[in-house]
Amino acid sequence: MVKYSASLLVVVSLGLSILIGVAVSRRGALSAGRAAGEPRPLVIGLSLDTLKEARWQRDRDYFTARANALGARVSVQSANSDDTRQIQDVKALLANKVDALVIVPHNGAAMAAGVREAQRAGVPVIAYDRLIEECDLDLYLSFDNVRVGELQARYLVAHLPGGRGNIVRIYGAPTDHNAALFKEGQDLVLQPLIARGDITVVHEDWAADWDPANAKKIMNAALTKGAAFDAVLVSNDGTAGGAIQAPARMPRWWRASGSPTGRRR
Repeated sequence: MVKYSASLLVVVSLGLSILIGVAVSRRGALSAGRAAGEPRPLVIGLSLDTLKEARWQRDRDYFTARANALGARVSVQSANSDDTRQIQDVKALLANKVDALVIVPHNGAAMAAGVREAQRAGVPVIAYDRLIEECDLDLYLSFDNVRVGELQARYLVAHLPGGRGNIVRIYGAPTDHNAALFKEGQDLVLQPLIARGDITVVHEDWAADWDPANAKKIMNAALTKGAAFDAVLVSNDGTAGGAIQAPARMPRWWRASGSPTGRRR
């Protein structure tokens, strides 16, 4: 948690510094035409896919605190994993004259329309953590998600007896570019082991909306198959939490890798 918090603070600080610089530059001409007086603080619109997961609640809190420290205000909207609602959120933020937008999209392709709305209003946009496709972003700021996937898979393999066994794979939301990058990184580790027969994938599927309930359904489907498995590889904490809620017909040992939540029993 400490390493995650420190890394997040660095990323948030970098993004905000760039964003505020761009917003100030674009607002400069307008400010020059005003009467002298106390300038209003910059207002940043933060459009989030969801706040259901603790991770996004932490990101919101870090972002808001850092923006306030830099003299900006933040207006936060959460779309509850609904594309239509998130576009409406972006339009509402623009109507309220925000100076800049930071968007964590539910669907990277659908949110391109929101970016174009912002461009027409002259508002700079950062896509945070998840790429918004088919548009001209001012900045895309994220982590090395392929590397994240590699580390997840290496953790799982290191905790399989002899580095061998049967596994279930639960991927992220098919609408999230990061989910494909996590899988790409996992595959770099797993595919050689699968090719030589050390690891067998007995069931795999994508968890729509990163919803823990969908991860639970995937686990139930794997259990219904009746195939024995030794571990479960997932891509985030939320889907790991969903996976471990599946019925108690689990193998004697299994591990949900994404966070080390599995336990011997």
